[in-house]
Amino acid sequence: MKSKSIVLVLTVFLVFLTTTAWSQELMIYPAKGQSKDQMEKDKSECYTWAKGQTGFDPMKTPTASSPPPSQEKKSVGGAAVVGGALGAVGGAIIGGATGGSAGTGAAIGALTGGAIGGIRSSSQNKQAEQKQKQWEQEQANQYIQQRNAYNRAYSACLEGKGYTVK
Repeated sequence: MKSKSIVLVLTVFLVFLTTTAWSQELMIYPAKGQSKDQMEKDKSECYTWAKGQTGFDPMKTPTASSPPPSQEKKSVGGAAVVGGALGAVGGAIIGGATGGSAGTGAAIGALTGGAIGGIRSSSQNKQAEQKQKQWEQEQANQYIQQRNAYNRAYSACLEGKGYTVK
């Protein structure tokens, strides 16, 4: 289950980055009447130069720069059962020690422990989801910054060779 969720997250992340890359495609116009062959040669040279300047290769499949946060989600039901069991034991002990009914104390402890366990587990799951979303956003921002730096370098090279780039 854990590996399936990591694969799903990385797939969504890569699709997002790929669509972002397509939206950043540059338009190149041969402003000095360069031929198609010359333009392809210049584009290839500028690709190599911009890649060397920025360390970013737009032809490579995007990868995450750091591993995703842990995908350990707690079962709300399981936490409630454990909390209820612990609460029942504690309630029985307290109920018996105070002169009351151990059964009543156990019931109250079970309900209280179950509720607390469920709330705690739900809160931990929300925190895990927030960490995951934050990681995805950081990865996307990092990719966009690297792609923008590459595009600036690639554009500068082509403009230096007499092309109009938008």
